[in-house]
Amino acid sequence: MILTCPPQRYVMSILCFAGLALTYIMRFCLGLVITEMVVPQHIAKPGHYDPDACPYDTSNSTAHLAKEGGEFHWSESTQGLILSSFFWGYVITQVPGGILADKFGGKLILGIGLAISSIGTLITPLAARTGGSAAFMAVRVVMGLGQGVIYPSLHVLAANWVPTEERGRLGSFIFAGANFGNVISMSLTGVMLGQFHAGWPVVFYVYGILGLGWLSIWYFLAYSTPLEHPSLSDHEAKYLRQYSQSVNINKESRDSTPWKDILTSIPLWALIIGQIGHDWGLFTIITDLPKYMKSVMHFTITENGLLLSLPYLLMWIVAIFSGYFVDWILRKQFFGRTTTRKIFTTVASVGPAVGIVGATYAGCNRSFATISFIIGMGFMGFFYPSLKVNALDLSPNYAGSLSALVMGIGAVSGILTPYLVGVLTPESTLLQWRLVFWISVGVLLGTNILYIIAGSGDVQPWNNPKKEKEERDKDSTML
Repeated sequence: MILTCPPQRYVMSILCFAGLALTYIMRFCLGLVITEMVVPQHIAKPGHYDPDACPYDTSNSTAHLAKEGGEFHWSESTQGLILSSFFWGYVITQVPGGILADKFGGKLILGIGLAISSIGTLITPLAARTGGSAAFMAVRVVMGLGQGVIYPSLHVLAANWVPTEERGRLGSFIFAGANFGNVISMSLTGVMLGQFHAGWPVVFYVYGILGLGWLSIWYFLAYSTPLEHPSLSDHEAKYLRQYSQSVNINKESRDSTPWKDILTSIPLWALIIGQIGHDWGLFTIITDLPKYMKSVMHFTITENGLLLSLPYLLMWIVAIFSGYFVDWILRKQFFGRTTTRKIFTTVASVGPAVGIVGATYAGCNRSFATISFIIGMGFMGFFYPSLKVNALDLSPNYAGSLSALVMGIGAVSGILTPYLVGVLTPESTLLQWRLVFWISVGVLLGTNILYIIAGSGDVQPWNNPKKEKEERDKDSTML
């Protein structure tokens, strides 16, 4: 019996999926861990009374442990700064990361970024305990610098390895690694802290070591382009070469990036606006929902971790199946690519908005609030075969640079939302959090409307400047 190697585009997709999952694990585990690191400030203030406060579940004695513990006395605003500090670095390296990935290949740049993130994760406990909040934030900034190159590198890799007709399912699979990472991060972190009673530093040690383990596999199995792969089958090589020719992937044209055309592209700015809205809603939930579920709803750390993993589990499942659905719609030509992207992006905005509204008006009904968050955020999975792959639609040649702009500007939401939450919820009351959630709903819906008006799923003329110039010269000669 002859064993055949799996298609290498699938191997690359799995490696990219795992790498992105690990980056999200290292990035967002802090949202849950910080609830155990810090003494709850709203409880530490004697005499404070909240008439809308939810009661503790007295049937579970461990619920009262949520009121105790903590190692650091950081205010809500300081915690907001700590949670947002990652994105200070994350924004800076987006564009340089995209340019470097376009020039030197996604394998090298992505590997460097994840190495920085892994090492930063490992030294996080040391920084927090020896240098306090300032050193803690410094490490998070450096981790952000490393992870800022991840998405641009992934887009460059996807542009080379994922053919157009497989972009929905393979693109969704790769980028849904973020949701899978959140599932593992929330559930495993909650279990480590709650059931195994491991100290909070252990969480960072475990995830840092996992990141370094992935790097060793990446080094030996990953390749930036199909042309560099030494064992690509003739059939797959021909298939990917035909794809490259069909979308005008031309490495030579990348030597002169058409920044003027890119920065004045209306479809690109529509994509950026859509990304801002998505990131605002997603980062509010990922970064700050653990604090809401503990301080307002009074879930234990184990319950918090397991329940918070469910929205991302559903989001991951929806992302995978919607990817196949998008490919099927495009293959059957029910809608064009532009219309399809807009429909799925709208579902990914309206669904979470409805879920957030339902959860915030559930009051102290913990079951209804949890179900609303789970179902609402599950709809955000439709974002992956739509807005997430839209940069590849607009320009396969400059996918890295485009995704850098989109992700970099969108990541400003990650800077604003945690600090805004810290400012708006000084006592972490139900009414204070309701305002936070309504702001998220407004941003989600408003940015989606602008994307519907100006977004596009077509390859832009500036994707191949040399070809565009040749066609203009040909037209002028004919005249």
